[in-house]
Amino acid sequence: MTDFPDGFLWGSATAAHQVEGGNTNNDWWDFEHDPASAALESSGDGIDHFHRYVEDFALLSSLDHNAHRLSLEWSRIEPAPGEFSQAAIAHYRRVLTALREQGLTAFVTLHHFTLPRWFAARGGWLAPDAAATFARYSARVAAELGELMPYVCTINEPQMVALHGYLEGYHPPGIANPVLWKRVGGALLGAHFDCVQAVRKEADSLTGLALQLPLLAPARDDEACRTLHELMQHELVDRYLDGLTGPDRGDWLGVQYYRKQWVDPSSPTWFGLPPEGTPTTQMGWAVYPDGLRQMLHRAARTGLPLYVTENGIATTDDSQRVAYLHSHLAAVAQSLAEGVDVRGYLHWSAFDNFEWSEGYRPTFGLIAVDRDNGFTRHPKPSAYAFARVAGTGGLDRETPR
Repeated sequence: MTDFPDGFLWGSATAAHQVEGGNTNNDWWDFEHDPASAALESSGDGIDHFHRYVEDFALLSSLDHNAHRLSLEWSRIEPAPGEFSQAAIAHYRRVLTALREQGLTAFVTLHHFTLPRWFAARGGWLAPDAAATFARYSARVAAELGELMPYVCTINEPQMVALHGYLEGYHPPGIANPVLWKRVGGALLGAHFDCVQAVRKEADSLTGLALQLPLLAPARDDEACRTLHELMQHELVDRYLDGLTGPDRGDWLGVQYYRKQWVDPSSPTWFGLPPEGTPTTQMGWAVYPDGLRQMLHRAARTGLPLYVTENGIATTDDSQRVAYLHSHLAAVAQSLAEGVDVRGYLHWSAFDNFEWSEGYRPTFGLIAVDRDNGFTRHPKPSAYAFARVAGTGGLDRETPR
C-alpha cells in the first residue's frame, strides 16, 4: 500500500554555511566572532562537506533519497562586488555534477541566510540596489550552472531573515527595530520576483520561494493577543502567500514547517511558551504535526505546486525523530488525500550541522557527524526509517515508538 504517488521526490536539505566550513567572507562569520552577538560559537570547519560532498551524496543515495536541497555560498562566488570567482563556480559545478551522478534531483538555494561581507556593509537588504545586485548574482549562477539546477530556490525563509535579523536581533545584522523588519520583508519579496526574472532569462530551471510557515495562535483570548496575532500572521505568513502573484512569482512553492507558536504581547519575544504538557524539541519548539497539514492547505491557495523543503526536529533521542517523521509524513499523506498538490518532501536536515546562533548543540540530522574524529558520518535509525518510506512510498503501518 502506498501513501505517496509515483514520482514523489524524497530527500533532505543542507545549507552551505551550515555544512561546508571555512566560509569566512560572509556576515555570519563576522556575527559568530562578535562577542556581543547572540551566536554561541563559530561554524569553523562545519562538517567539512566542502571536501566530502561526493561521499555525502553517495550516502544519501544509498538511503533511497532521490532529491537533495543545498545552497550555494554567495560570498565564495562573488567575493567582491561584480567580481565572480571562476574557481568557486567550477567547485559548485563539480558539486552539482556529483549530485546528478548519484541520481539526486537538485534543489539549489541561491540565498540561505548568509550575505557577502561587502553586500552586508552596503546595508544588506535595505540598500537601494539590493534586489538588483542579488539578481545580477543570480543571473550569473544561472548562466554558468543552469543545466545542473532543475529547481532553483531564490531565497530561504525571507520572513525569518527579517524577524531574526531586524526585530529579534538573533541573526545578523543583530538589529531590533519594529519598523525595519517589515521593510526588509517587503524588500526580500521584491528580490524574489527580480531573481525569478533573472534566472528565467538564463536557464530553464523551475524557480520557487521557500517560506517557513508556522501555525500561529493567540496565547489567550483577549484583544491584545488577538491584535498581535493578526499582525504576526500578516508579517510571517499572509503577506508572502498573498503576495505571490503575477508572472514572476515562480513555478513552485517551498513549505517549511517546524512548529505551532503562540503569540503573546506580554513576552519580550512576542511569542509565549507552549502550554504545559506540550511535547517540545531541543529548541523548545512545540511538536504539532497537524500544523503541517494546515499550512499545506493554506499554501495551496496560491495555486502553486508545493514541496516540503524543510521539516524536522532537533533532538538527542532518535526514537523521538522516528516518531516525528512518521507523524509529519502522515500529515503530508493526509494533505495529498485531501487534494493538496504536494510533490516532494525534503527533511531538515541531512546531517547534524551548525545551527546558526545555537551552534552545534541542536541535532536535526538523519546522519550524525563525529567532528572530533575525522568528521565521520553515522546514519541514525531515523535515516533507515525514512529510507523505508522513500523506497516504498508507504508509511510504516505500525506507529513508531
